[in-house]
Amino acid sequence: MNPDRCFGGSLLVLIGLFTNVLGAFIGINIGTDVSSMPSASEVVSIIKTHRITHVRLYDADSHMLKALADSGIEVTVGVTNEEVLGIGESASAAAAWVSKNVASYVPSTNITAIAVGSEVLTSIPHAAPILVTAMNNLHKALVASNLNFQVKVSSPQSLDIIPEPFPPSTAAFNSSPNSTVYQLLQFLNNTNSYFMLNAYPYYGYTNGNDIFPIDYALFKPLPSVKQIVDPNTLFHYNSMFDAMVDATYYSMDALNFSGIPIVVTETGWPWQGGPNEPDATVENAGTFINYLIRRVSNDSGPPSRPNIPMNTYIYELFNEDKRRGPVSEKNWGVLYTNGTAVFPLSLSGSSQIMGNATTVFCVAKDDASEDKLQDGLNWACGQGQANCSVIQSGQPCYLPNNIKNHASYAYNDYYQRMHTVGATCDFDGTATITTNDPSYRSCIFTGSSSNSSAREGLLPPGAFGPVSPLGESMKLLVSKVRYVISAACLLIILL
Repeated sequence: MNPDRCFGGSLLVLIGLFTNVLGAFIGINIGTDVSSMPSASEVVSIIKTHRITHVRLYDADSHMLKALADSGIEVTVGVTNEEVLGIGESASAAAAWVSKNVASYVPSTNITAIAVGSEVLTSIPHAAPILVTAMNNLHKALVASNLNFQVKVSSPQSLDIIPEPFPPSTAAFNSSPNSTVYQLLQFLNNTNSYFMLNAYPYYGYTNGNDIFPIDYALFKPLPSVKQIVDPNTLFHYNSMFDAMVDATYYSMDALNFSGIPIVVTETGWPWQGGPNEPDATVENAGTFINYLIRRVSNDSGPPSRPNIPMNTYIYELFNEDKRRGPVSEKNWGVLYTNGTAVFPLSLSGSSQIMGNATTVFCVAKDDASEDKLQDGLNWACGQGQANCSVIQSGQPCYLPNNIKNHASYAYNDYYQRMHTVGATCDFDGTATITTNDPSYRSCIFTGSSSNSSAREGLLPPGAFGPVSPLGESMKLLVSKVRYVISAACLLIILL
C-alpha cells in the first residue's frame, strides 16, 4: 500500500506518461512484423495522439522517417543484424548508410541515435568481432557529416551477457579485457555515448525457477520478510528491473568503466501466452507497464546510481503477430493497430482510462480481512482523496452497510482517477480487478457506463451483511474520526 500512498498528487502534474518534466523519459519500440500494419502516417498519428516523445525503429524505414519529420519526436534508427557485417567491413558502406538513412532526414526528422544490431553478442556471435568496428565506422561517418554531437552510436545488448546478475554487486560480464564487451565500453566512453540494455523481468522470472516472487518482477510492493537485499551492499531492490540495471552498472564498474549511463532499449511483459505460459496475462502486463511508467517517471536510478534516471523504451507499440516462436512472442504490444490500448492505460495524461471495450473496476476481495479493509478504506477516503461522500448514511452507496461494500466503492473511485498516472489496484493485497460492473440500484461506481434504472433491485454480493444498530457503519465512522484526528495532529505539529 505504501507506494500508492506516496504516489498521491505529485504526479498529477505530468503532461503525459510518456513525458517527464524532470528529464527521464519512456519511449516505445516500433516493430513491423504485423500482418495489418498501419501506414507510416497513421502510426505517427497514433504516436502523437498518445504524446509519445521517443521512438526506436529496428531499421531505417524511409516511410517512417519521412512521416516523423517536423514532429519533434526523438528517433533511434536501427542497423539490422544483417547489415552489421557489411558496415563493419567497409567504411564506405558505413558512410553510405549514414548519408542515406540519417543525413538525408535531419534536421526535419529528429534522429538522435543509431542502434547497431540487436543483441549481436548473443544472437549472432559470429559478428561480435566486427561489431565495434562497425560502430566506429558509423561514428566516423557522422563526424564527417558534422552529426556526431547530435547522433550517438550504441548497440543494444541482452542481459544474458551477464551470467549471474544477482546479487548486482558481484555481477560481471562474461568477458576478458580484450573482449568485444571491453572494446564496446571503450567506444561508448570515448564518444560520450550510452550503454543500450534489453532488460526483461518477464524472462528473469519465468526462467528463474521460482527463486524470486512474481510480485518482484511486476514492481509490486513486497512484505518486509520478502525484501530483496544485496548481501554485500545491503541495498534493497524493490523490483527486478532495478536489479537488472544495477547489475549492468556493476559489471561496467568491474571493467573500470563507471561513467557510462544506461538506457533500457527494451522491456515489457506479454499479455497473452500459450498453455505453458501462465504468467503472460493482460493483468500482469498492465501491472508491469503501469508500475514501470511510474518507476521511470520519478527520475531516479537504481540503488547504486540514484541520481541517474533510467530512461526506457517499452517493448512494444503493436503486437507482432508474424513473429516466430511461442504465443507470448507475438503479444507484447500495448496498443492495437487502431490506436486503442490492449489493457487500461493512459498514454496522454487525461483522466480517461484508455483501453479496449471492457471497463475494469477495482473492488475489495471476498476473503480480505476486515482490519486490512479498514486500513485501505481509511487511506482511500483520506490521503487517497477518494470521493467517499456517497457511502455516508442516507447516500446512494451507503447500503449495504458493511466494510467490504464501502471499501469497494472507495478503492474503485481512487483507482479510476489515479490509474492514469500509474496507480494500481492492490491496497495491501485486499483489492482485485474485475470486469463485472459492481454498480447497483442508484449506486453507480466510478467508470461505469450503466444508468441506475437498469439496475433497480440489484445489490452486490453480501448485501445483507450485518448492519450497525446505530444505522451507520461503525467502521466507517471510525474511519472518519481517525482521519480527523490525523489531520488535527498534523496541524498541531505544523504550529
